[in-house]
Amino acid sequence: MKDFFKFTLASVLGIVLAGIIFTIIGIVSLVGMVASSDTETKVQENTILCLNLEGVLSERVESNPLQELMGENFASYGLDDILNSIQKAKDNENIKGIYLQPSVFVAEYPSLEEIRKALADFKESGKFIVAYSDQYTQEMYYLASVADKIIVNPQGSIAWHGLASQIMFYTDLMKKLGIEMQIFKVGTYKAAVEPFIATEMSDANREQISVYLSSIWGRVLEDISASRNISIEKLNQYADNMMDMKMADEYIACGLADTLLYKDGVLDYLKTMVGCEKDDNLHTLSVEDMKNVKRNIPLDKSGNIIAVYYAFGEIGSTLSSEEGINPDKVIKDLRKIREDESIKALVFRVNSPGGSAYGSEQIWREIALMKEKKPVIVSMGDYAASGGYYISCAADYIVANPTTLTGSIGIFGMFPNLGGLLNDKLDLHFDIVKTNKFADMGSMNRPFNEGEKEIMQHYINNGYELFVKRCADGRGMSTEAIKKIAEGRVWTGAAAKELGLVDELGGLDKALEIAAQKAEVDSYSVINFPSPENPIMSLLNKSKEDYIQGQISNAMGEYHHYIEFIQNIQDMDHIQARMPFDLRVK
Repeated sequence: MKDFFKFTLASVLGIVLAGIIFTIIGIVSLVGMVASSDTETKVQENTILCLNLEGVLSERVESNPLQELMGENFASYGLDDILNSIQKAKDNENIKGIYLQPSVFVAEYPSLEEIRKALADFKESGKFIVAYSDQYTQEMYYLASVADKIIVNPQGSIAWHGLASQIMFYTDLMKKLGIEMQIFKVGTYKAAVEPFIATEMSDANREQISVYLSSIWGRVLEDISASRNISIEKLNQYADNMMDMKMADEYIACGLADTLLYKDGVLDYLKTMVGCEKDDNLHTLSVEDMKNVKRNIPLDKSGNIIAVYYAFGEIGSTLSSEEGINPDKVIKDLRKIREDESIKALVFRVNSPGGSAYGSEQIWREIALMKEKKPVIVSMGDYAASGGYYISCAADYIVANPTTLTGSIGIFGMFPNLGGLLNDKLDLHFDIVKTNKFADMGSMNRPFNEGEKEIMQHYINNGYELFVKRCADGRGMSTEAIKKIAEGRVWTGAAAKELGLVDELGGLDKALEIAAQKAEVDSYSVINFPSPENPIMSLLNKSKEDYIQGQISNAMGEYHHYIEFIQNIQDMDHIQARMPFDLRVK
């Protein structure tokens, strides 16, 4: 027995010591990774920037040294990193061209439009762009169409079939479960509630989706027609013929692609483009490599700063987690920017479908205060709708991409009645004693009574009137004019400009240009906010739930938003300024 305890103690001690040693090694490795990530990347002569687009596109992506340490390679790109890489490649004389390798890349058309414009600007330098893929998705073909040469694998394909938007309805499922969603809303077009009360689109929702799908598709057709010298009529004809299933040589015949090559042939072709011999190594850099390539521009010494603040994701309440837009954090960050006299203007980059009406109002207030001290320019990403427009409307100037989805000025409330599930399905029963008439209002085991419904609808109406007033004041329009284009209707950026909800069409670069003009500065530095967290501190602060969530998101790609939808329903405020939950344009 004595020996048993002795050996047991020794084993436990060994495990503890091993754990300490491995922890130290891990920390040292992480520190080494962080240190190496700060090392400047030297660009060799005749280098090519490889844009290997696979995974998920976000506005910004923070590095995760833990994944690298564990050998995990989930592809997630920041739009800012891609745009910066293209600009650096344009300015660097040692980089001769871009090799675009689109794969399954989850991205919305407004972001793709910004990348495509950056690629077109890159070509102005006289450098080449070559695109190659085994299977071009329709979104990736739109991006690749700007290339000088589009190459397809001899057994590959190009998806070309038009756009569609599909909505999932939960009404009948909830009936079977004994769940009733009680809806209060303002806005004929506020379609976010339809999946819970209907089994098909309303006429109003079908109308708005049809309009903005046609607008986006029209923009895609125009850009591809100009790049490939194919008429819009022909492109529509090809889409109706479902080009996805055609033989590869048909893509050459109709002008969608230029040549057929296997990947080894593509690499040989790229070598000829940079003047390398067939047996020479091809020098390439990735987006990750480009982060540490210095810009070939003189250091600005004016002391003037234009801040770019990224606000993307769902807008939560002040009690929200760190995921998405946390109003408390955003307000704190914006206040620091407002009080910093070296910052001459703010570009507020908004990419949000909305969320909490209360949280949106709090951010609106801080933007209104910011505008009193310095110019505020909004740059809209994929979405800036409902609450996303709420937090934008106070700005001095609004810039949107033509395919940005915006507007959706409306408010709704959703309150689940679980009485059917709890009472009828699970045989759970409730009784209550109360001192006042509405003391138990909001109880989920029963529906609202008529008095409670009246109170809630009045509350929603007041919220809508406030939203409309904020938009009217911000845009210099009457409330009557705003209401004519509100009603929860979603507009594209192009349509929003015609309606007065947006001032100019363009991307982040255009917003920066306007910010400099408004601030009356000729030279300036750009600083992005929020500042990226130290990778080691980020790792220490990151919960296991966040880590697992990231893995699931990257593994499931575009299908992950259905899981997010369920989570959003569970965690969201009851009063929402939000566009449809599961809207997808494909």
